[in-house]
Amino acid sequence: MSVAIVSDTCHYLPREMLAAHAIHQVSLYVHWPEETVRESEIDDYDAYYDRLRYAPELPTTSQPSIGDFLAVYEPLLAEGSDVVSIHLAGGMSGTVRSAEQARHQLGSLATRIHVFDSATACGGQGLVLLAAAAAAEAGADAAAVADRARRARAELKMWFSIDSLEYLRRGGRIAGARAWLGSALRIKPILTVESEIVPIERVRTSRRAFERMVDLLRSRAQDGADAWMVQHIQAPSDARALADHGTEIFGRPPLVVSEIGPVIGTHVGPGLLGAGGLPGIYV
Repeated sequence: MSVAIVSDTCHYLPREMLAAHAIHQVSLYVHWPEETVRESEIDDYDAYYDRLRYAPELPTTSQPSIGDFLAVYEPLLAEGSDVVSIHLAGGMSGTVRSAEQARHQLGSLATRIHVFDSATACGGQGLVLLAAAAAAEAGADAAAVADRARRARAELKMWFSIDSLEYLRRGGRIAGARAWLGSALRIKPILTVESEIVPIERVRTSRRAFERMVDLLRSRAQDGADAWMVQHIQAPSDARALADHGTEIFGRPPLVVSEIGPVIGTHVGPGLLGAGGLPGIYV
């Protein structure tokens, strides 16, 4: 492949899907008081979220270093590939800035690397990655692959519901939903990511939140966005149920149902349910 796709670990696509599309990863980090762990090395999500529930203080998270990016970029360039590097929203993380800094350190080789801020996270980032990978697999050059990612992002809509705003509050990532804090324990927020976490609406019960997620998937189908996916945090039954509803709506199964991992999960907490999509012509 003449164009290599690179991302961070915050898309949460299954590893077999990454391998099938030759998508390379640069890991973010989770920092507990007694240890620092690469997200890519955390395999047992159940154990991680159990620990998170009872932790007196949340762990912190951080972006990859410039050196982490160089360790991935340099071998790809040496083997003759150009690079399209697609990352977690810059409004949520410094990851894309680290990628840009690594690119600048490569001097004349920097022109062979395209760094793209996906302005989204998790499943949205994953769908943009799959769109870029499809273009690369079809033989597009790096500029065309990056353009496919931009166009796919423009057509993307993703939403997620969470149990409460408590984890966002504790992690300082509340942003536009700050005004909802007073009722955080009495509502089920529905949010999206547009460079940062943005509130969409608030409902009173988990059942109503689920119904609204089904409604939002139906709106995607009506818009012709038939490449869709479901993600969750410690809510596999709800994810399966949402996938079943979506399959009826779209007439096809989701591209993937997967669980969101520690870096994003630390800031939103267990109980998240997310879904959305984009037109299938991109992936």
